Amino acid sequence: MKKHLLLITLSLFTASSALAIDKNTVEIRYSGQQVTITMASNISSYVTVSSGTSSHVKLVQSATFAGVDADYDNEDGEIIYVLSGTTTDGEFYLEGSYKCTVELNGLTITNPSGPAINIQNGKRATVSAKKGTTNTITDAANDTYNGCLHCKGHIKFKGKGTLNVVGKSRHAVYSKEYVEVKNLTLNITSAVKDGIHCKEYFLMESGTVKISGVDDDGIQVELDGNTSTGITTGHEDEDTGNFYMTGGALTISGYGGKAVKADGSITTSGGTRNFSAADTEEYSDIEEVKANTTEGIYYDIRGHRVAQPMRSGIYLVRQGYKVIKKVVR
Repeated sequence: MKKHLLLITLSLFTASSALAIDKNTVEIRYSGQQVTITMASNISSYVTVSSGTSSHVKLVQSATFAGVDADYDNEDGEIIYVLSGTTTDGEFYLEGSYKCTVELNGLTITNPSGPAINIQNGKRATVSAKKGTTNTITDAANDTYNGCLHCKGHIKFKGKGTLNVVGKSRHAVYSKEYVEVKNLTLNITSAVKDGIHCKEYFLMESGTVKISGVDDDGIQVELDGNTSTGITTGHEDEDTGNFYMTGGALTISGYGGKAVKADGSITTSGGTRNFSAADTEEYSDIEEVKANTTEGIYYDIRGHRVAQPMRSGIYLVRQGYKVIKKVVR
């Protein structure tokens, strides 16, 4: 069923007549210094344009939104933001408290002052490249944020299109929580720090990921909390700092640190890679100690001193003038 809404027109937007649009959808079309935003009527009360100049778009998704009009393709009834068009001075900023999908449908966007895509949403964000499309995002040389594609929550990369990321500030892709990749072709051609930097865990199931021209690690996975949750069923609420690859093709070259670095373990059970274990670094293989050990002075991963490691996790141990990392299981 198609629904439509007349555009709100500010100096930020071009005027337009009503357009047919799928329910649960917000369409953002960039054209130079202008942008056109069209919202489906069934979710227009949940999304507001907070601020912006020229083609810098800031949308706020209401905290009261909990999903509407779910169907087979959109079981959670989440809002889908479809981005298309071209701008050399723009951005997409989304703030909210409910999961969402950002669909790239032939997008080329450069932000000379910050992230190209900035998702300030603590829930799951699906970033999907529509089949047959090529999408390119580029940020600026400004280290006050963490990524050209910056996500406060966790990212699921999907779709059968292509996403090119050029990182000129810090990481090319940054997620404060986990990252999963399925089907998508992701090309990272430069980053001042890591190609992909995430917390909790990284999982590649299929697709193609090519990372090159990064000054630090190709992919770095951090533990988010003080201790590991251990591997969970379906990775639900998992925080291990683990790297998993079960399929797809992963190519990492031209890096300054390691191809893959993980606070947890690195597991590759499928797919193809162009690097060996010698090009990786994991902390799970560091000497293991019993939980009741008293040797040395122990600190948690954040540097707080503890009497002794009573729970599993990663610890720093000072023995004389030497500090080493140990994993307690």
